[in-house]
Amino acid sequence: MKNIKFVSAKEAVGVIKSNDRVHLHSVAVTPHPLIQAMCERGRNKEFRNVRIQHIHTEGDAPYANPEFEGIFQLESFFVGANVRKQTQAGYADYIPVFLQETQRLIRQGYLKVNVAMIQVSVPDKFGYASLGTSVDATLAAVENADTVIAIVNPNVPRAFGDAMIHINDIDVFVEDDSELVLALPGPISDTDRQIGRYVAELVEDGATLQMGIGAIPNAVLSMLSNHKDLGVHSEMFADGILPLVDKGVVNGKNKAIDKGKMVATFLMGSKKLYQFIHDNPGVAMQDVEYTNSVNVIAQNPKVTAINSALQIDITGQVCADSIGTKFYSGVGGQIDFLRGASLSKGGKPIIAMPSTTNKGISKIAPILTPGAGVVSTRANIHWLVTEYGAVNLYGKTLQDRAKLIISISHPDHQAELDKAAFERFGSHFHFVWDENNN
Repeated sequence: MKNIKFVSAKEAVGVIKSNDRVHLHSVAVTPHPLIQAMCERGRNKEFRNVRIQHIHTEGDAPYANPEFEGIFQLESFFVGANVRKQTQAGYADYIPVFLQETQRLIRQGYLKVNVAMIQVSVPDKFGYASLGTSVDATLAAVENADTVIAIVNPNVPRAFGDAMIHINDIDVFVEDDSELVLALPGPISDTDRQIGRYVAELVEDGATLQMGIGAIPNAVLSMLSNHKDLGVHSEMFADGILPLVDKGVVNGKNKAIDKGKMVATFLMGSKKLYQFIHDNPGVAMQDVEYTNSVNVIAQNPKVTAINSALQIDITGQVCADSIGTKFYSGVGGQIDFLRGASLSKGGKPIIAMPSTTNKGISKIAPILTPGAGVVSTRANIHWLVTEYGAVNLYGKTLQDRAKLIISISHPDHQAELDKAAFERFGSHFHFVWDENNN
């Protein structure tokens, strides 16, 4: 790394001034040494009204804490667990936006980025470093920021695709060798496993998969070992996909574009996952403008998009970003992939979720909780899956939808939901169990 002058994290963040907007690299490559140094300057009141922007970071997010009111203001594109309480309390804020358009806000000047703080791999002999596990909207920030500060970290994998940037595009360099943030797979419950079984039955050979991280995606993936020629085009993937790659189930042979390649815009998982993408030409880490483009997604055949929800009403409206008025996550890429899958030849947009919360409250409701956001409209929803079955709502009337949705709700809540549907649609509505509703 000759010809690169390294400075301390403290010196690097000295470029931040009052009223700047700072973009933070996402998820596993969250640049914590720079965040800590920036927050130390904030505690010393060296600046005010610095806006912090990111999709979703992992680990501590002190800049969102009440102590920094007036110093930092978070404008996240997705409300992660590390800033959820602060956002719900009003100390941090959220920008509702389709994930695909996060880069557009930056590139078209809606959100001026003054400083981009990122982590990159060790540069190669040609001067190229990789953004590693997260390209997302960070590439747009690097391209448009006044100043780019990069931590050079040997633990950042050298991923290909849009992840590669040249050191000439970086203004300030910091060295660090901290491990990337890990997300180890959690346990799969019986409910998750049953949902996974129903979803796996919908996945056809030759399908192109989109799914996220968590117990339900892992349950689905664990049941696909006998499938053939699956591909991946997703905003992200995690460890659950690796056994299918090892078995040759995931090979991308049936994809119409990026044939043979696994495409994503960010990753989150174990060290094994990060090592998997290192120097792997079979993985393309792409700009979110590409991965989440409806037109791009739709070009692949049999796109099977598996997303989740916090709540759904009996007409098919899906809330995925808030619990009532309390923001819990974000719009994310759900609509991007539901639309892309619906336009794909043989595609299947799927919403998969447990029928109840951990407290036994039905996630299927007569109406959405007041204040809940409709992330996906009735018209966007095709397949809905719970542990009680899978139903296809596409092309169904409101009353037929209600019957189908209630049929896969928790048995303890079906009478209440049936009564609500009866009151809503009139005396001619009557819920009848038959072979079409099971």
